[in-house]
Amino acid sequence: MPVTESTSKSPKVVHQGSLAPEFAARVRQLQLRTHRLVNTALTGGYRSVFRGQGIEFEEVRPYVPGDDVRGIDWNVTARTGKPHIKSYREERELSVHCLVDQGLGMGFGTRRWSRREAAAQLVGLFAKVAARNQDRVGLTLYGPEPGLHLDPRKSTRHIQRLIREVMVAQPFDVPGDLKRVLEGSLRALRRRSLVLIFSDFADAGGRGWVRAMRALAARHDVIGVRLVDPFEVRLPKVGRFAIEDLNGGDWNWIDAADRGVREGWQQAAEQRKAEIHGALRESRASRIDISLDEDLAAPILRFFRLRMARTGRAK
Repeated sequence: MPVTESTSKSPKVVHQGSLAPEFAARVRQLQLRTHRLVNTALTGGYRSVFRGQGIEFEEVRPYVPGDDVRGIDWNVTARTGKPHIKSYREERELSVHCLVDQGLGMGFGTRRWSRREAAAQLVGLFAKVAARNQDRVGLTLYGPEPGLHLDPRKSTRHIQRLIREVMVAQPFDVPGDLKRVLEGSLRALRRRSLVLIFSDFADAGGRGWVRAMRALAARHDVIGVRLVDPFEVRLPKVGRFAIEDLNGGDWNWIDAADRGVREGWQQAAEQRKAEIHGALRESRASRIDISLDEDLAAPILRFFRLRMARTGRAK
């Protein structure tokens, strides 16, 4: 049975025009679902984890007893003959940038959601939570090269468009160039930001993007959100079926009734997972693994709690 969605050779992104009624209904369904997923716990966790992403200079003022002496401005102190200290304030507004893979694998899904649909919900989820905290969210779709880019905003209409654009983006028939979009983000982002990467990270074995992500993570808070379909991890015991190779387009028969085949499938999945986790760890980025058969918000809540328990705030 086919387990991938068909795609056109033409890597286009649909921005305008009407959608088929059933597809438009699906987009509306995902928009409503993201609204329901935004709860008090998630909103509070976001602000606790990501507040204070940076500080900006406010003024130089006379030193008063109790000030941290490490903040003394020695140049002004020497010029005036009186101790002065640099005053800073925490940046209150955070820019969130979502990078979404347009590779063919993002259309894969054997449960309720495909990876693309899950990514659309998660982009909308982060955007709604960010908007509640007066933060802005932008979007970049990427394939072999960076695609559609939307500058960060925080309006309701903008959030709805983010969800729609992820949903209607036509997949490329070649892997996305994560390295290239990361390098572009490094050049474009001036202020410290939260960068979320939604992908299956299928090219983790190549490791070409690790150095670029490490450079980005040195300046920004980078989180790789890995979208995993349960079929990739464990074969159902359903007998023989055909599966299409996303890279070569060939069809191969799999005998899922064979215990050895199922065990080999699971071992290969564990090896891929180890490679992806290793690459993200080497890049100094954080990660969230999201299985498409669970509540999509649950892994994010676990991530928030783990980070708060480890550091008490954003890294």
